[in-house]
Amino acid sequence: MRHNPIFEQGDPAEIRRLIRENPRATLISHTESGLVASHYPVLLDEEADETDGIVLVSHVGRPDEALHELGRHELLVIIQGPHGYISPGWYDAAPAVPTWNFVAAHLNGTPELLSDEENLRVLDRLVDHFEERMPEPRRLSGTEANAAYAARIAAGTVGFRLRVNRLTAKSKLSQNKPAETVARILGELEGDGPYASPGLAAEMRRVHGVDR
Repeated sequence: MRHNPIFEQGDPAEIRRLIRENPRATLISHTESGLVASHYPVLLDEEADETDGIVLVSHVGRPDEALHELGRHELLVIIQGPHGYISPGWYDAAPAVPTWNFVAAHLNGTPELLSDEENLRVLDRLVDHFEERMPEPRRLSGTEANAAYAARIAAGTVGFRLRVNRLTAKSKLSQNKPAETVARILGELEGDGPYASPGLAAEMRRVHGVDR
């Protein structure tokens, strides 16, 4: 992403929050055959030492590990948070161009392939992470029968851990606009128009310190 100090996000806590709240990621590898992209959920490795920085865990389904040449070179993980169109009609009468507000992070590192046992633990965590919101969560390895099934399913996946060694994050949320313009944008995003986006509005309120 283009460097822009106004929108740069360098707070590790905010980047971790972005990942927790937006776990579906785009994985991009530059392989001998060219660029390869896949889409998988990722989790923060909450057990990692703080000195390790940001560490991700996830998996890919076979044969994506071969397509990505996983573990042989750097992997780019893109996290996309709330985003949306911002009309110049939400500003004032002065000439203006439309834009797109967004929150995103690009995280780079060379993935470490996990053992079968570690991979199964990561798969358990992934399922638990999303199922915990359900009224009757379905666990991957909750029973003996489930555990046997999980072991068979896990064999079709390859787990990895990625210690992020380089990252770029940006929160482009109208920080360069005056307070009255920000208020109008929030009104539109929280309204019922074609570009309403409550999630994007919530991110803007966080950045601008504006309560509802």
